Amino acid sequence: MTLGLINANPVVHAKKERIARSDDPHADDAVDPLDIYDFVRDIRDPEHPYSLEQLSVLSEESITVDDKLGRILITFTPTVQHCSMATVIGLCLRVKLKHYFPPHFKVDIKVSPGSHADEESVNKQLNDKERVAAALENPNLRQLVDECLYSNEL
Repeated sequence: MTLGLINANPVVHAKKERIARSDDPHADDAVDPLDIYDFVRDIRDPEHPYSLEQLSVLSEESITVDDKLGRILITFTPTVQHCSMATVIGLCLRVKLKHYFPPHFKVDIKVSPGSHADEESVNKQLNDKERVAAALENPNLRQLVDECLYSNEL
């Protein structure tokens, strides 16, 4: 039995030009949403040979930071409401960001409100440390995540 693509014809957008920014020696160690976006925008979609940015799964506006509370929220929008790859996308984000943030920050990864049929279930999976660890112990799933993170095809 051959499985078809969940979204056979995704809308592909042009990549945005990266903004060259100089390091300000007077800047504090605040976490910048644009830096986070630049770090994750090239993750490859698990189903298509396009980046999360190209498919508008992520945007600069989908990342918020509250330095005072030490919280970072990343929301993403799957290309279709019944996307079975939503948890894989979230796992890719979590793995890529694992060592990026200062240890005192709490990172929440969620699907955008109303963008997925199983929104509550996906959000619960992506923000439960034990579930994330268990998912990443699955060699097939881990291989898929690694392929999305380290693909040079983009």
